[in-house]
Amino acid sequence: MANQIMRYETILVFNVALGEEAVSGLCEKFKTLIAENATVEKIEEWGKRKLAYPIEDETEGYYLLFHYESKPDFPAELNRVLEITEGVLRHLIVRNEVEQQPAKPTAAQPAPAAQEAETPAPQAVPTAEE
Repeated sequence: MANQIMRYETILVFNVALGEEAVSGLCEKFKTLIAENATVEKIEEWGKRKLAYPIEDETEGYYLLFHYESKPDFPAELNRVLEITEGVLRHLIVRNEVEQQPAKPTAAQPAPAAQEAETPAPQAVPTAEE
């Protein structure tokens, strides 16, 4: 399983009280870290937004969302780095389930259309107006 590639999303919230320069430095640091250890699909910079509730007496944060694929051991390392990095208010790493295609019917299993054809169609119920 260690060689298996998994899909992840990571959202980061940085402390804007550090200043724009520090926040952009943190953004670049994590963009580089994730790009070196994973295949980045998409990066969304949501920018400065009001927090739903104060975190460490801060009411605003800078949001950054990553969509990427990596080996299962990388998110644990990323989590460790995020927890010890000053300026990160919150972070969340989520594994996305890969959408699987439905299995094709075999000779033993009739196709869904064939099953529907065998059931009788519902009859119309006459109304009082008819």
